[in-house]
Amino acid sequence: MRSIKPLSPREAACLYWVALGKTSWETARILELSERTVNFHLGNARAKLGATTRTAAVAMALKQGSLNAVTA
Repeated sequence: MRSIKPLSPREAACLYWVALGKTSWETARILELSERTVNFHLGNARAKLGATTRTAAVAMALKQGSLNAVTA
């Protein structure tokens, strides 16, 4: 069984907004970050979850309950 690395609060927040259909640009405006920083956090989240796409990362994070405690 694969060891699950916990998502950072920022990674989870970025995935939360992706789950709501926001683009990286929109998420950047909401979180007051640069678009590059949002993509950096999403890339880290994908790597930790072993997902190849943002959509897959959202699905995996939801399945493991990583987005339940997001207060974005």
